[in-house]
Amino acid sequence: MINIDNVFFAYPTEKNHNIKNIDIKINHGECVLLCGKSGCGKTTVTKLVNGLIPHFINGDLKGNVHVNNMNVKETEMYKLSLKIGSVFQNPKSQFFNIDSDSELAFGLENQGLEPKYMRDRINKVVKELNIKKLLKRNIFKMSGGEKQILAFSSVHAMNPDIYVLDEPSANLDANKIKLLKELLIKIKNQGKTILITEHRIYYLADIIDKIVFIDDGEIKSQLTREEFLNLEDSTRRNMGLRTLKIPEIEEKFHIVEDKKSHEAELVIENLSCNYGKKEVFKDISFSASAGDIIGILGENGAGKTTLMRCLAGLIKEKSGNVFIDGEKLNYKQRLDYHYMIMQDVTHQLFAESVIEEFTLTNENIPKEKILSILEEFNLDKFKGKHPMSLSGGQKQRLAIAVGALANKRILIFDEPTSGLDYIHMYKVSNIIKKLSKENHIIFIVTHDKELFEITCNKGLKLENGRKVKEFLVK
Repeated sequence: MINIDNVFFAYPTEKNHNIKNIDIKINHGECVLLCGKSGCGKTTVTKLVNGLIPHFINGDLKGNVHVNNMNVKETEMYKLSLKIGSVFQNPKSQFFNIDSDSELAFGLENQGLEPKYMRDRINKVVKELNIKKLLKRNIFKMSGGEKQILAFSSVHAMNPDIYVLDEPSANLDANKIKLLKELLIKIKNQGKTILITEHRIYYLADIIDKIVFIDDGEIKSQLTREEFLNLEDSTRRNMGLRTLKIPEIEEKFHIVEDKKSHEAELVIENLSCNYGKKEVFKDISFSASAGDIIGILGENGAGKTTLMRCLAGLIKEKSGNVFIDGEKLNYKQRLDYHYMIMQDVTHQLFAESVIEEFTLTNENIPKEKILSILEEFNLDKFKGKHPMSLSGGQKQRLAIAVGALANKRILIFDEPTSGLDYIHMYKVSNIIKKLSKENHIIFIVTHDKELFEITCNKGLKLENGRKVKEFLVK
């Protein structure tokens, strides 16, 4: 079904090959996991399979890739797309419309299918994936997780033979990951072939048939599911791979009373926010003190990111108050106190080089301090490169590093580990804990239970725009 034969590839800006001597054979109906540290070459391999390399991305390509008896290099892209469906790491990069209904129909329309078939197929997908609440929505007002589900649904509507999925669970909550797992099992049982890159691997443990471990552009090992599941925890962590067990963080909750602390440095009082006429969250109250690391939890679309954007002054509240050191601040005044690392970090990388990103935020940062944090995040060798040339995980680490040196009192991290392996997730956790000891107040919007478990001392859970739980971590 998929045969990658002795492939080497280098992007145009690279002197050395990004991937080397890649040999992978995937049989019909198999589910194969590509894993390894962020930036190791996993996404590049997926681009070889779906034809983005070489049809849209030039470079030095050697070797051959055959998919469904088609030579990818010699087959027109539209023919490949009839058999291969791709979900990218950043779902926004594959949207062609501004409304969700048009996006669901887009691939089917391009295949020239009958309107009745299209309507029936979309209705089936909506029911199968339980995505009715995503219909008739502006894509740009969706949460990151909702966009990810929409991207998957649009591909699933086309019913391809081969699914190429790049970090499909990155921004999904626990319930959506469960849904994704159920769907993967279903399409595998239908005989579909699945090639998937992931850092959150626990939900794939009983689905995958084979694991391909890549390090620094080369395949280091190919393991059966049984061999992979029998790896020692220490071996798996050294490979940069995440846990195979879901952390049960709810067992560590200690509910706190719902009252305002007058001694806290930050007090949020009955905060509400709308998008136009639509209410996003209402009457949210809580407090935070220097050194707190507060995890913001809740399902996709619960209002977590909007709450943090409002707190940071990026959008205006409808009602309510925010006090810092007892002083009531409007949304513009709050901008001076906050720095937010966004879920889609491409929105906040503007410089011509990695090292210049730091001086855009704070021009007084000593160069040795910048070089030190770049080295800590394994980004020092990219200091002269353009930020947009980095992998998704590398961009994520860069944005976090810039935020860490931004010299702002309140730091907000929105899904900071969505594209990160175990090693870099652990480094992010350590840096956040170090910042908390420097008397920053830190918020982490996350679905990553592993990160929450090892990092946060408090939590705040939202549901449908309401605070349903505020707790300490035991």
